[in-house]
Amino acid sequence: MGRGLLYVAFAATAWGTAGAAASLLYRHSGIGPIALSFWRYVGGLALLLPVHAHRRRTRPSAPRRRRPARDILITGVGLTVFQSAYFAGVQATGLAVGTVVTMGASPVLVALGGRLLTGERLGRAGTVCVLGALTGLMVLVLGGEGGGRGAVRPEGVALALLSAAAYACITLYSRRRGQDAAGGDPLETTLWSFGIGAVCLLPIALWQGVWRDVHDVGRTLELLGYLTTVPTALAYALFFAGLTVVRASTVSVVSLIEPVAAAAIAVALLGERLTLPMALGMAILVGAVTTLAVAETRIAVGARRAAASA
Repeated sequence: MGRGLLYVAFAATAWGTAGAAASLLYRHSGIGPIALSFWRYVGGLALLLPVHAHRRRTRPSAPRRRRPARDILITGVGLTVFQSAYFAGVQATGLAVGTVVTMGASPVLVALGGRLLTGERLGRAGTVCVLGALTGLMVLVLGGEGGGRGAVRPEGVALALLSAAAYACITLYSRRRGQDAAGGDPLETTLWSFGIGAVCLLPIALWQGVWRDVHDVGRTLELLGYLTTVPTALAYALFFAGLTVVRASTVSVVSLIEPVAAAAIAVALLGERLTLPMALGMAILVGAVTTLAVAETRIAVGARRAAASA
């Protein structure tokens, strides 16, 4: 259990650095968000395919339930929109704001979507958390100044919200299909999703320029190597290993390390400046999401205890 938590925490921290690597790549090359997502998927495939092949050789063969092709396709397209819109949001409005809005809005949209589409009850705590998250988002947007690095820009916030909406759609679709408990191998699903994403993004990436205006080849290759290795291949592998021993509700809480890590990196290393209202809005947003995740954890624990006593 302790090792699983460490794996999930490392993965969340690593994902928090992905946006920082993207921000630096934008400075050292003309590679855009679509091309960047394409390279991440291609690099992730190249690194995870040998891992998957090794697992199949070393583990005894056993019948596995495969996910339907439609489900894999929807997941792949959803992840493609999620990843590309996130990188575009980071480019438009900065790492700190882009990451906090994306990761903060995702669980809120999942909660609202569950209430509207599947009739899941928000409860008093859930309602308060959703209202708190919306308040934090409004304070964040209204508190950003128009100039300077890391300023809040409406187009960047809109892209971050699109990224969050794509993630919420994937989560809600998986819940409706019952794939949280009965889906296939997560690593295999990720490989298929990476492949679908790379195919979908290739035409746009070629039009945008997969290697455009690179004036520092060495630095660009270093950043791309880091992006595909640590926050992609290694982070996903450790995350899947942690999922086998850590409850999903606990994972949702630990994953909040990602926006906190991204905000810290943005201010300390990238020179982004946060005004007091921006910092207050981010704190309200992250606090609301943390409360929502803790409430869901308590509900899940109570349900398990009730089932055990029955």
